[in-house]
Amino acid sequence: MGKKIDYFSLFARLALAFGFLSAVADRFGFWTSLLGSEYVVWGNMGNFITYTGILLPWVPKSLLPLFAWTATVAEIILGILLLIGFQKRIVALLSGILLLMFAFSMMLFVNIKSPFDYSVFAAAACAFLLFKDDGVHTN
Repeated sequence: MGKKIDYFSLFARLALAFGFLSAVADRFGFWTSLLGSEYVVWGNMGNFITYTGILLPWVPKSLLPLFAWTATVAEIILGILLLIGFQKRIVALLSGILLLMFAFSMMLFVNIKSPFDYSVFAAAACAFLLFKDDGVHTN
C-alpha cells in the first residue's frame, strides 16, 4: 500500500520554503533584475544589513553583517530542506522559531503592525503546525 500524500502539509512546506528563498533572492538582487527596484524590499545585501541593525539595535554595528549573513544562510538551508522534505518536523520547528524571532523584533523595533502586514506570525504558526503534524492521521 502506498503512502498517502498530505497535500496540505506539502503546500505549507512549499509556501514557507518559497517565502524564505524569495527573501534571500531579494537580498541578492535577483528580484530587482526581474521586477525592478520598486517591487523589492531590500534589493541588496547592504540594505538587508542596515535592516538587521533596525531589528537588532543592541548589536554592535561591526557585527551586523555576521547576523545578517547568519539569518540569510539559515533561510537558505531551511528553505531547501523544506522543499525537499528532509527532517520535516525539526526543520518546521526551527523555521517557526526563526520566524517568531523576526516577528517579535519587527513588532518591537519597527512597529506593531509590520509583522502582521508581512504575515510573519501566520508563517510561524504554519511552521509550528507542520511541526505538530507527525503525518499520522486517525479518525
